[in-house]
Amino acid sequence: MVAMPSAKRPAEPFTPLHFQLVLLRRMADHNPGLVEDARRGLGASVAEMREANKRWQAMLHAPRGRGAASRYRSVLGAPESTLTRKVGDLDCEAWLFPVPLWPDLRLEVLLAPNGAVWNEWLIRAPGVPGPDLRTLEDLTPWSCTVDEAARAFAPARPLQGTAPTRWGLSFTAPDAAGARREVVAEFTWGLLQRTAVSG
Repeated sequence: MVAMPSAKRPAEPFTPLHFQLVLLRRMADHNPGLVEDARRGLGASVAEMREANKRWQAMLHAPRGRGAASRYRSVLGAPESTLTRKVGDLDCEAWLFPVPLWPDLRLEVLLAPNGAVWNEWLIRAPGVPGPDLRTLEDLTPWSCTVDEAARAFAPARPLQGTAPTRWGLSFTAPDAAGARREVVAEFTWGLLQRTAVSG
């Protein structure tokens, strides 16, 4: 008698926990120690982090997948708050979602007037004071967001990211002795990962 193949179990829902593992997976190349501590804090294994990232990538590239905006809503639920952001002459809608790994940050999903997602990254939560960024020594991994570094060390020049969800900034900042140094800062999902210093 031939055994019938067992029915494939439906995949468990993709939850905010899985999304946080996706964020961590993208940061692991730069800060494996920080990622390891955060992953353990979430109670997830390395295999679970890899699987979450694999499922997220499959959702991104599915031929009939949800649009980016509806994908975020299905995974993260309704936004905690909605703001209007001015981009050039356009009024865009920004959805803010909490990220328990970083209680002082929010995931900002920026939508164009036609509903397409223009940008998605971590920002400081409204009303929460940002870090006091004065010197190179203040630029530690995970200490600040793209916009915070750009404001603190203006004028900063945006750089092409090395991969999706990655950004770069080039600026001048003083070291502890007061000498001005040329800095390239790298960010993943909008959060500082590392800096390279010259000059």
